[in-house]
Amino acid sequence: MSYTAAVITVSDKGYIGQREDTSGPNLCRILKEKGYELVHTSIVPDDNEMIQAELIKCCDELKINLILTTGGTGFSPRDITPEATMAVVERPTPGIPEAMRAESMRITPKGCLSRSAAGIRKQSLIINLPGSKKASEENILAVIGALDHGLEMLLSEGSADCAK
Repeated sequence: MSYTAAVITVSDKGYIGQREDTSGPNLCRILKEKGYELVHTSIVPDDNEMIQAELIKCCDELKINLILTTGGTGFSPRDITPEATMAVVERPTPGIPEAMRAESMRITPKGCLSRSAAGIRKQSLIINLPGSKKASEENILAVIGALDHGLEMLLSEGSADCAK
């Protein structure tokens, strides 16, 4: 089964054109290579209301299966992507960011500093990724192999066959 995907870059400087977005296009490439149909991309500033509005649009209006955000997961006072995400999700999926942090810790001790979150809204899965091209790629590759099964379960009318 093919799933739809969106990539939302969260960056003040990217939004106003002061910084080139490298993580967003790289995530788009990875998703396409993995068979996802990329149907939406955007850049929003580190603004709680704008992040929430973009996530809600992707989930409720566009009905996108997988929504990746990149940026806003660190310790800076403007890094609010996890809070904006958790304000719109209906069911958290803590195992996804736990797996990403575990893989990041194998690469750098700074991996524990990620505040990435993930969760489900309606029939969409939202995953926060770091803002750097390298870290966002490492993080999504740590979990993308399991996402097909998760999306299959999310989109099924009953429960997917987990015993396979």
